[in-house]
Amino acid sequence: MSMNPNRILQTLGGAAMAIAIMAGAQTPAPPATAPAADQAPAAAPAAPAAPAAPTWSVGPMDLSGFIDGYYSFNANRPTNSANGQINDLYNFNDKTDQFNLSAAKLTLNHDPDPVGAHVDFIYGRTNDLINAAPTNSSSADQLNYIEQAFLSLKPPKAKGFELDFGKFVTSAGAEVIEAKDNWDYSRSLLFTYAIPYWHFGGRTSIPVSKTETIGFQLVNGWNNVSKNNGGVTGAFTSAYTKTKYTWDVNYYVGPENNNTAYGVRNLIDTTLLLTPNAKFNAYINYDYGSNRDALEDQGNNKLNTWQGVAFAAHGQATPKSALTGRFEYFTDPDGFQTGTVQHLYEFTGTYEYKWVEGLLTRVEYRGDFSNENVFHKQATQMVDQQQTVTVAFIAFFGPKR
Repeated sequence: MSMNPNRILQTLGGAAMAIAIMAGAQTPAPPATAPAADQAPAAAPAAPAAPAAPTWSVGPMDLSGFIDGYYSFNANRPTNSANGQINDLYNFNDKTDQFNLSAAKLTLNHDPDPVGAHVDFIYGRTNDLINAAPTNSSSADQLNYIEQAFLSLKPPKAKGFELDFGKFVTSAGAEVIEAKDNWDYSRSLLFTYAIPYWHFGGRTSIPVSKTETIGFQLVNGWNNVSKNNGGVTGAFTSAYTKTKYTWDVNYYVGPENNNTAYGVRNLIDTTLLLTPNAKFNAYINYDYGSNRDALEDQGNNKLNTWQGVAFAAHGQATPKSALTGRFEYFTDPDGFQTGTVQHLYEFTGTYEYKWVEGLLTRVEYRGDFSNENVFHKQATQMVDQQQTVTVAFIAFFGPKR
């Protein structure tokens, strides 16, 4: 069933109305009865407990969500006729020299006990990009405006084993689709070009020790609800967690060429997250991918490759403000991912200020550089670099903010 923006707005309005009705239906406590004349006065009541944090829920489903908007300035001033007036090589906050809605999201979640469900409705530029694969539009857009939708099973005696089935975001990468859960506002080159956004199929996870959890996935490839090549993609995931660091490894393999099962794509993704203390974190993310051309003559298939590495550091300067720096290198020697044979460098500096719980601002400078003229400048020029400044506001709510 397809969804449209009006349907989503109706859903948000209905959820808000339900919350208001439940809040207004609380029965007030009866007034205290005065003691009888022959009774001793009651002891002074204890100080009331601190009010519990608000719970956003409808029935068994927890509610959460956010609105993410921004203004971006590009020193190259690309025009609409040049490239659609976008920041080249960007994702989600790619529209430039204008205000734009990156994403509006509503999440319904019920943790498995032993059965659970999770649905993320998403609208905005983010939805346009993550659901842009041609095979999704041929499926009548049945999952358009949905970032994730999956059922979960976690048997109580299965020692932490969990099975999910449906549409879920990828395990690869150091960043995620939601800007508020990243350190920087813009997504890295590795997030944009090295890895998939999401998968459709099944995934499992199980703790094998006190520090490591492994998993296996069988999915319809990269960003596809349905496949047109008759093959599936398998994945192995591992998360090794210690007090001062976490090491994640993901490996995906399967056919990804259109209309044929010839030619296999491989992706190796690993991230080392360093957490020495509460005020400073850092990560190193490395990706290597390859895709064999879909020629039936197996002796002449070209192997296209890409790889990159990203470094980021995040410091909590004050309880309300934080600073992040990110540097990365990405190489596309066959032009398979970016459309141009090139080497790319990128630096991002981000300042974050949290006004109140649930509202934050980010101010970000980013510079992108290539050994080729791949960045649009004004209406007709092409140059080898791009400088941008972005100001973003993100408001979010939910039981876990």
